[in-house]
Amino acid sequence: MALAALVAGTLTLSAQGRPVAPTVSAGSGKIYIGTYTGDIRIYDEATEKLEDRILLKTGIARSLTPSQDRTRFYVLNSTYEQIEVVDIATRRTLNTWSLSSGNKRVRVSNLHADPLNRYLVLLTRTATKLIDRWDIGPATLQQFDLASGQITRQIPWPRNEERESANLRFSPDGKFLYFFGEEVIVLETEKFTEVETWPYAQPAEGGGGRINLGPVHDFYDEPGTFTGLFTMQDPIQKRRIMGIGKVDLAARRIDFRPIGPAEQVSFAQAPDRKRAYGIKSDIGRYEFWTFDLEKATVVSRQEFKGRPRIVPRVSSNGKVIYVYIAGDTIDLYDAATYRLLRTIHMGADQTTELFVVPPAPASSAR
Repeated sequence: MALAALVAGTLTLSAQGRPVAPTVSAGSGKIYIGTYTGDIRIYDEATEKLEDRILLKTGIARSLTPSQDRTRFYVLNSTYEQIEVVDIATRRTLNTWSLSSGNKRVRVSNLHADPLNRYLVLLTRTATKLIDRWDIGPATLQQFDLASGQITRQIPWPRNEERESANLRFSPDGKFLYFFGEEVIVLETEKFTEVETWPYAQPAEGGGGRINLGPVHDFYDEPGTFTGLFTMQDPIQKRRIMGIGKVDLAARRIDFRPIGPAEQVSFAQAPDRKRAYGIKSDIGRYEFWTFDLEKATVVSRQEFKGRPRIVPRVSSNGKVIYVYIAGDTIDLYDAATYRLLRTIHMGADQTTELFVVPPAPASSAR
């Protein structure tokens, strides 16, 4: 029996002759994450070892924003005043900028990259140091040209409604910019004027309440779409309902499928877009969730020993869940069983999201 299992490749024995659980590989991509040592750490998924470090010229990274073509990261540093562009292939800094000068401190609270890597749309606020005080300016949207390193335009707020934050999305061709709020306001990107309004928050079927965007991690989504956990309030019972939502920008459509009462669950989609994983965090109680995105159902839930402030990400082959944030470790869990596999000890606390860049597809033989 043991011999047959061994031949079939389903049984591994330890030196003492006891069965050992088979190793679950995370894939063959690269993990990128910023740390307090002022670098971007690169880990190889196959070996789970530190492969390289990109030392940042602007210091500690507060956020990494990947370009749509996955060729670069736009880095915002911890002062929110400096921007750095890092080339992923060469692992080198292409350029750095600071918008602050003299007695003016310009802080960037939001950064969105044009899909063609021509410019950034920045949400900024300027603090001017006067003799007796700091004068804080309004929240401003600005277009920052990457070739010249200059602000080329102040973008008017749609309908002159200033906002403290801006949930923005570009169309894949960069011709449109979408403002998500009570409705979606669509701007063309030549002069940033309004061309359309899309009342996405209202479901297509009657009788439903307003749909609100929730946790989204769209790194594995097709350009122009994003999938996440959205919520809707039942207009009759006033209950908040959670569901799988997928937004298609080109079609001006949201597909929302309820799955149950709303709960605080994070969200990370798998590369095949068929599965997603979440973590429900309560004080002293943590649960893994697995979602079937095709059927819009919760496949399973299981409590595990977690820690405060953790989120999941999915490996490049979809078999491993990375659990990280608020510390210097990345825990690897088997996506099928929720079993803790291994832990990567980084030796430095994390400051940014974790991104998994899959291996480049092999070129076809001629």
